[in-house]
Amino acid sequence: MVRRCGQVWIWSRGEELITEGFPEVAAQAGLWPDGTVLDGELLAWDGDAPAPFQRLQRRINRQSPGRKLLAEVPVRFVAYDLLEADGHDLRALPLHRRRQRLEALLAAWPACLSPLLPADSWSALAARRAGSRERGVEGLMLKHRDSAYGSGRTKADGVWWKWKVDPFTVDAVLVYAQAGHGRRAGLYTDYSFAVWNRPPAGPDEAAAVVEAIGRREPPQPGALQLATFAKAYSGLSDDEFQAVDRVIRATTLEKFGPVRSLRPTLVFELGFEGIARSPRHKSGIALRFPRILRWRHDKPLHEADSLASLETLIRRPDPPA
Repeated sequence: MVRRCGQVWIWSRGEELITEGFPEVAAQAGLWPDGTVLDGELLAWDGDAPAPFQRLQRRINRQSPGRKLLAEVPVRFVAYDLLEADGHDLRALPLHRRRQRLEALLAAWPACLSPLLPADSWSALAARRAGSRERGVEGLMLKHRDSAYGSGRTKADGVWWKWKVDPFTVDAVLVYAQAGHGRRAGLYTDYSFAVWNRPPAGPDEAAAVVEAIGRREPPQPGALQLATFAKAYSGLSDDEFQAVDRVIRATTLEKFGPVRSLRPTLVFELGFEGIARSPRHKSGIALRFPRILRWRHDKPLHEADSLASLETLIRRPDPPA
């Protein structure tokens, strides 16, 4: 969040200028002193706490949100760090000094400040981390109090550490594939996955569904079927991608431009950080940051997970007060 020369600019992590999409946040930053630059995060807000990330997705890439959307999905900027004050670059200062100046700034000017979470032992930190999902967050961000603010990827420096909770997992069936990009352009490495709409009665029922898919028969209403719910393109080794590519080419049923529909044969374990309902997906469910954890050579198709498995993971909102 940049406040300079009487103007405000909001830059995304992907170096995109997104100011116009968040007018309420830009208006708030317009009250800050000139020459102020903060690092932080835009969060959809619900009452007195952050809302699930999927709520924010309604605002992302909307250049001119209307009044209705602004009212339905209010967004706040939560400040993490102070990079510039009064036009002076503070990134080389130790974190604890930048934090003191950030707290002083936000005591006088409007913005949300990320809380400090003091702990006197690793076990105390681990206990806080264990309750992350109940607070609607992914874990803890640990920062050395004397650390400077690094530019670019600084994981190797060892002074900041994103200590995430273990991901949610689900065993899913590969149903579509698309060619990759760059050095993977010659391989099918971008995958779409499905789960059963209900648990199969056994291997025979699942096999019958696969045979029907092979005959291009549409699923019957209420019958067992595979529901597409996620895409992922990372997590396998180069050798594994090549092995999966061979299976994809051998089990292709139809081609739709760069996409191939497949006869289901492979099961993979996916990891993801969050899950929510989504009307944009056939399954009615959307995942946050899905990726492949491993190829389940040991798991037959009928033992893949179902929508019921995912339903149990959805974080249901608290009833209104």
